[in-house]
Amino acid sequence: MSLPSTLTTPPPDVLHTLVSFPAPHVVLVTLNRPTQLNCIPQPQHFALERLWDWYDAEPSLRCAVLAGAGRAFCAGADLKEWDTINNSSTPSSSPSPSPSPSGKAHAKPPPRFPRSGFGGLSNRPGLKPVIAAVHGACFGGGMEMAVNCDLVVAAAPSAQFALPEVTIGVIALAGALPRLARCVGRQRAAEMALSGRRYSAGEMREWGLVNEVVEVKKGGSSSSGGGGVGGDGNGNGDGNGNGAEEALEAALGWARKIAGNSPDAVIVSREGLKLGWESVGPELGTDILLKGWYHRIDKGENMVEGVKSFVERRKPVWKDSKL
Repeated sequence: MSLPSTLTTPPPDVLHTLVSFPAPHVVLVTLNRPTQLNCIPQPQHFALERLWDWYDAEPSLRCAVLAGAGRAFCAGADLKEWDTINNSSTPSSSPSPSPSPSGKAHAKPPPRFPRSGFGGLSNRPGLKPVIAAVHGACFGGGMEMAVNCDLVVAAAPSAQFALPEVTIGVIALAGALPRLARCVGRQRAAEMALSGRRYSAGEMREWGLVNEVVEVKKGGSSSSGGGGVGGDGNGNGDGNGNGAEEALEAALGWARKIAGNSPDAVIVSREGLKLGWESVGPELGTDILLKGWYHRIDKGENMVEGVKSFVERRKPVWKDSKL
């Protein structure tokens, strides 16, 4: 892998994951376990958390895209691994932990996910934006990651979204449930979480969970719905019919657009959006933003450059964010 010279440190190694740099200031993270539909095993969650932390800490990186190799974005947790863990653990119905030979209770099993959730992403607050490029199955934990992404681009008709946990006796516990209710309302969130049914990319766009739907026609040609910036809508596809390439190119179009803006302004604008996400009232949220994050960029080099370039009618030259 060729690394951009602007990086201060290389990305950490992550199991079943490819890291590349398809455009200036943009990192592409591709889940690469296609035979298992990119289901994520336990160690990969923690490694991905370290990768997202690295992304936030790299000054030259401004936007990330998450995609999946093969036929799916991500079909959720590795249930075979989960079954193995269950079979080797004390049943939860036991009244108390079984004592060890020393008389002490066995230690609790390690957490399934890091604090930042499934894939290190589903419960991540983060500093910089992440865009999901979805094709094929986006189920369970895959759906939980998508719900917490800043933008979602989906290929139609292949992309399918679902929280099927209730159909196998578990729950979506990595951050999606409260976020889903805030995004789409209680009744729609209940429909998805309690029924386990699947939804198309078009339905998810109507609900507000998908920003752009890339319609992939037979033979690989595509057209975009949702005001996309990924291409002209008439490009040739990859010919496999699942829309992976088309969704990725559209997502990269958004990433290039975001990376072309002031990195300071993107970070602080995202913080303002997070205040609303966290149910902070608009007056208090605005006050927090003005006295906190905005104060840190006011009259800073990127703000000065942005205003100056507008007055001089030229393209701004941004500096890497120091936030």
